[in-house]
Amino acid sequence: MSGPRRMRPGSGWRPGQLWLAAPGLLFLLLLVLPCLRLLSLSVEDVATGAFSLAAFQRAFGVPVYLRVLNTTFLIAAETTALCLVLGYPLTFWLAGQPPRRRRILTLMVLFPFWTSALVKSFVWLVLLGHTGPVVRAMQALGLEEPELLFNRGTVVLAMAHTMLPLAVVTMLPTLVQIDGGLARAAMTMEATRVEAFWRITFQLSLPGLAAAGLLVFIGSLGFYITPALLGGPRDAMLGQIIIQQIQASQNWSFAGALALMLVGSALLAAVLYNRVFGLSGMGGGAASDGWLRRGGLRLVAGVARVNGLAARLAFGRDLSWPLGAYGWTMLGLLLLPILACVPLAFTSSGFLSFPPPGYSMRWFAEYFASPVWITATLRSFGIGLASACLVLALAVPAAFGVARSSGRWPGIVFVLFLAPLVVPSVVMAVGLFYLFAGIGLVATDLGIVLGHAITGVPLALVILLAQLRQYDWRLNQAAGTLGAGSGQVLRRVMMPLLQGGLTAAFIFAFLSSFEELTVALFIGGGLKVTLPRQMWDDINLQVTPTLAAASVLVLAVVLMLFLVAERLRPRSSA
Repeated sequence: MSGPRRMRPGSGWRPGQLWLAAPGLLFLLLLVLPCLRLLSLSVEDVATGAFSLAAFQRAFGVPVYLRVLNTTFLIAAETTALCLVLGYPLTFWLAGQPPRRRRILTLMVLFPFWTSALVKSFVWLVLLGHTGPVVRAMQALGLEEPELLFNRGTVVLAMAHTMLPLAVVTMLPTLVQIDGGLARAAMTMEATRVEAFWRITFQLSLPGLAAAGLLVFIGSLGFYITPALLGGPRDAMLGQIIIQQIQASQNWSFAGALALMLVGSALLAAVLYNRVFGLSGMGGGAASDGWLRRGGLRLVAGVARVNGLAARLAFGRDLSWPLGAYGWTMLGLLLLPILACVPLAFTSSGFLSFPPPGYSMRWFAEYFASPVWITATLRSFGIGLASACLVLALAVPAAFGVARSSGRWPGIVFVLFLAPLVVPSVVMAVGLFYLFAGIGLVATDLGIVLGHAITGVPLALVILLAQLRQYDWRLNQAAGTLGAGSGQVLRRVMMPLLQGGLTAAFIFAFLSSFEELTVALFIGGGLKVTLPRQMWDDINLQVTPTLAAASVLVLAVVLMLFLVAERLRPRSSA
């Protein structure tokens, strides 16, 4: 049954126009401009301020920085490849589930994504350490004790664990929309189930696969926490070097050059994506019929034949159980570090080991008795609430303006709002530090709130627009014909129907702020310590079970708010 007919954006009662997005755009512009200023410092002489390419000559002339650039690209590419290889069959399995079960399973996949990378990296340190369960299991099997920490493989694994949910939720809508009858029709023409998948389903899902690869690669370029905690000196990424140049050397010019290289890498990835897949791929359009596409089709045909033969030899005709086993296994691996964190907080030992030798509430008592931990926690809650309120104040009118306008400009405005998500968080944090240091906002709660709101506004805008597209604007017109004014329509008709989306946007903006570390590291200045910053200091100075207790508190907050957001999430007809 078709859904309700939507009014055209230009007709009927208008809650706003595109100018309503102006405050949000101005806010993002004022806070993104420092990043451009940081990039401009890369071509200035530190002493005279004159034009100079000395920073780039150093960046490209010293082998160690070229090696870091190469390492950054390789780690991002390896993370992307691993996310696509592991995530595609998981997404395919999710797409085949009934709608209600799919929502629940997708929630389980997304929960690790909204859990702090700091918490997960801390748990990986325990699980993969010399006294961890993985090393002990290998010793019990008589295998040589490996070095699981501080190497490239562990960094890629941990980064893929963080980015895999993003890849899954990006591919899932494309796979869900594919008509299953096409594959069944192919099987009536003597194609096997595997061949029908590769020749039809896989090719139709390529736009979602390509979009997931682009988002994961760009996101992986700016990683800082995971390689800093789990990687070795040879696994340093550009984000770490940028922070080192600011904190240790105050070399803004060279940091700007490295930041420009990082941003340029993200833009290069987008340009290459456009050349290979075409921008229409993001919208589900067909790719250009060039030599690359023809070669790809021949490759897919060969893979289909080989995989079809292998599947018949290994599993016969029933392929549902291996796919289901894989899906549940991947869900277990995604939740592993989160579930493993809980018993660590209840250990009776003075050091962290898994499994704990005994159980005690001692570390929760120490956490709640510590003024340092409690102050950091309360500050994170306060900053998160203030940031979420600011985000809604900017995103709500912008969403109305974009939703109620037509033509080319709404799309342009929407892309401008998403621009901060393309800039790596390290570059954003350093740029804001450069701005706030000049106006006295470093080491202030207000500075951290403003920094956190930058990434919260695009996220809230996406959530609100998704619900506004499902809203039946004829309800407003009907209320107007019954004598209701614009204020009454907004208060008594729209707000009750949009309450779920508003609440979800607020919660996700709060979570984005509550778990953010990079901005807090710079803007906090060591004086305004948030909970993630206190956890970071504890990991680097003295790892105690109190850290595990704080991590469990973070997980509890994330789980509670995520469940509330999922319950209030706007439901389409399923």
